[in-house]
Amino acid sequence: MTITNRLPPLAPEDWSDEQRTLAEEVIQGPRGALLPPFQALLRSPELMAHAQRLGEYLRYRSAIGLRLSELAILVTARYWGQPVEWEIHAPIARGQGISEQAIDAIQHQQRPADTALQQDEWLVYQFCQQLHQQKHVSDDIWQQSVAQFGEAAVMDLIGINGYYSLLAMVMNVARTPAQHTPTGF
Repeated sequence: MTITNRLPPLAPEDWSDEQRTLAEEVIQGPRGALLPPFQALLRSPELMAHAQRLGEYLRYRSAIGLRLSELAILVTARYWGQPVEWEIHAPIARGQGISEQAIDAIQHQQRPADTALQQDEWLVYQFCQQLHQQKHVSDDIWQQSVAQFGEAAVMDLIGINGYYSLLAMVMNVARTPAQHTPTGF
């Protein structure tokens, strides 16, 4: 059975004025391109507008910082089995200093080795794992996270998990194909 993209990119000549304005906003912004989740979201311009602005904040300016955001994105992408997000963010996470051992373990749904993550990365990993798998975070991980990062950063971490879950749902339902499907997906 061939799996086809249910919501492939719309041809620019078919965009409405509203879609064109929003697409150009994304292209001219820090992303620099109309990436796959926004190609699908373009069908609902107002939703896309709100989602892309939220994502722009969470990805580029969150209080948790880029390195830890990328780790949270990978945990979320893997939880949702989302190869497009993985393909986009694994190289960024590497570039931000997340170890190859940790990335490989997360990709294969394994707990990273004790030496694979720094202390703050372990805290983010545990926070995200608990949030996705148990649908809450333990008092211990909550208290450690607030002590380490502060409430604003922890709120942003929750937002990153939720936002990238939304994008994963969009692309999973749309059947958005990755350029090169990562091993293990």
